[in-house]
Amino acid sequence: MPEALEQDYTQKQLLEVNKALSSGMFVHVRRMLAHMADCDIALLIESSPYKGRAVLWQLVDPDVQGEILEELSEDVRSGIIAQMDPTLIAAATADMDVDDLAEVLRSLPDAVYQEVIGSMDSQDQERATLALSYPEESAGALMNTDTVTIRPDVTIDVVLRYLRIKGELPEATDELYVVDKNNQFLGGVSLASLLTSNPGLTVRSIMEDEYESIPVTMDESEVAQLFERHDWISAPVLDENQHLLGRITIDDIVDVIREDAEHSMMSMAGLDDEADTFAPVVKSTQRRSLWLGINLITALSAAFVASFFESTLSILPILAVLNSIVPSMGGVAGNQTLTLVIRGMAVGHINSANQKSLVYKELAIGALNGLIWAILIASVVALWQWDFNLGLVIAFAMFMNLLAAGMAGAFIPLLLKKMNIDPALAGGVILTTVTDIVGIFAFLGTATWLLI
Repeated sequence: MPEALEQDYTQKQLLEVNKALSSGMFVHVRRMLAHMADCDIALLIESSPYKGRAVLWQLVDPDVQGEILEELSEDVRSGIIAQMDPTLIAAATADMDVDDLAEVLRSLPDAVYQEVIGSMDSQDQERATLALSYPEESAGALMNTDTVTIRPDVTIDVVLRYLRIKGELPEATDELYVVDKNNQFLGGVSLASLLTSNPGLTVRSIMEDEYESIPVTMDESEVAQLFERHDWISAPVLDENQHLLGRITIDDIVDVIREDAEHSMMSMAGLDDEADTFAPVVKSTQRRSLWLGINLITALSAAFVASFFESTLSILPILAVLNSIVPSMGGVAGNQTLTLVIRGMAVGHINSANQKSLVYKELAIGALNGLIWAILIASVVALWQWDFNLGLVIAFAMFMNLLAAGMAGAFIPLLLKKMNIDPALAGGVILTTVTDIVGIFAFLGTATWLLI
């Protein structure tokens, strides 16, 4: 089915379920949910108002609740789990992959977590312990343990017979991993090689021994960069002693890339990338109020600087009209640089070796842009007010602020990264403060010096 038709069909399903739900046709809704894909049910829950989710969840078949929990965003999943009995949570997570199990368990309050663990059987408790043994957002937390391993000294014919007996392979399996008797990783064999090679050959003769693997402690964003660069479908995860621990598959990497993109976009507005669109009013207000409060502080800082020049503004009222131009231009230019640098850091283009070159480049761009727009604004203001000196004042302020914006846009995210502060979250606030204060001070300060 073409992608556009598939999207239309999904939207039609969602509309039908919502219509039946609002009409109280719960039996009909249950039947419809039974024929929907897990991802579509998750989308339906996320697209429903907060109060309607509890009703929908009660109509979902308990046998597929675990699969649906895997598809939900963290904020929505936490709201659903908060309404579930710990024994039901344990049952829903019984067949989850280790990485998804870890994500669910980490979102539970401590008291609920202990009850859920207590409700699990010994095998699931071991899986839970393994899932939580690695730091969040590391390769270990992202990996699955459902790997197929083979020995190097067996023949291809033996491997093929083993696979036929096994009957099925884990999802996204494109290679089998070769290990010794101590589970030491030796290399990999693609399924294509197994199917096209002479059955009498040994695994050692066709395996790739120069094989790039992923350290268990690697950050998930770095893992995503490796997958993107090498076009991997799956990759083995090893500990510091080169023992095979599991594998990471492309479906998990797609989630990481999407989450990183959403994080960068939402953080610019001071919002959580997992924020629930239909979260309760009070909860949403609390989250947004923090960002608004920070923005108010930056605005007051700029106003405080402007207050030093009250006498200047009273003598030359035209300065009040022009005062917003310079900070506004600096803010736009700075945000262009800031966005470019944050993206470069996210995709791995920026490192300690090229940071200095980047700062110099953005400084040069700021100077060139400053010169171009200073000349333009000076010409406009001088002709408009028939005041050459006023044109020179705003030209100087424009040049200085665009220069400062370019330097701040490059330097601020690099500094925040060294301080382990998220540049996407805090960079915009700091940049706005810098461009507002420099712009106001340069414009009004120069005007006070030259025109008064």
